[in-house]
Amino acid sequence: MERELLGIFLQHRDEWRVAVNTTNNQFIRFMLENTPLREVSIRAADLDNWHLRRASRYVWDSASPYAVAATIEQGAYLSHGTAVLLHGLTDQLPHTIYVNREQTSEGRSYDSLTQESIDTAFSHKPRTSNAVFTYEQSQIVLMHGKNTGRLEVGTIEFNRERLPVTKLERTLIDITVRPIYGGGVYQVLEAYRSAKDRISTATLVATLAKLEFVYPYHQAIGFYMQKAGYPSKALARLKALDMPFNFYLAHDIRDRAFDPEWRLFYPKGFELGDFS
Repeated sequence: MERELLGIFLQHRDEWRVAVNTTNNQFIRFMLENTPLREVSIRAADLDNWHLRRASRYVWDSASPYAVAATIEQGAYLSHGTAVLLHGLTDQLPHTIYVNREQTSEGRSYDSLTQESIDTAFSHKPRTSNAVFTYEQSQIVLMHGKNTGRLEVGTIEFNRERLPVTKLERTLIDITVRPIYGGGVYQVLEAYRSAKDRISTATLVATLAKLEFVYPYHQAIGFYMQKAGYPSKALARLKALDMPFNFYLAHDIRDRAFDPEWRLFYPKGFELGDFS
């Protein structure tokens, strides 16, 4: 971003023997004209509904859309379906990039959970972010997720770039919570299958506990793991958690079936592997 670029300028202006009267804008213009530095733009898809209508970014020679998207807000990181891609859990190359920027507050909390409140919440379509941007051929969806202190967020090397991204177990939890950002429930199941020999169930369960979700997402996680062929020892860690309520694999499931083992509603045909 421009602020970081100007910081480099101020740090090195004496070393580079830059004229004292050189302004910030003159320095940037010089760099753009004489070095591989390029200016690129991120634009809001709906100019009426988002405060960031256009933002400039500076990249050296070339940068992937993932690297550019991760700069959309300070402290942002790649997540959900994009993290699935970066971890090699899918062969698809989606044009939508998902970025999470955590809220500063802890978010809303609930005193108690009831079956009625769960049924009501999951009978509606899921809420989606209206912070949508475009960069070249990509669409960027910015989410302001709950404050987790960047729990289980690290970096990954992808095509010679170091990118900030949720770690494997956190990624699986995130797409379970928001399957719409993971390509839908069938793509989420595929991600679980691809991760089967790579994840630590202990890390997954510990991360889930630290995230302190109101809803019993462990029931959906266990269901996915069972359908993906995880060993019984891994499933036992999820079954050991309380299951006092019926739950849902996703919002607004119209034609559904019920799994009594996980007390979970899911789309009919899911148990047959119908990915059409």
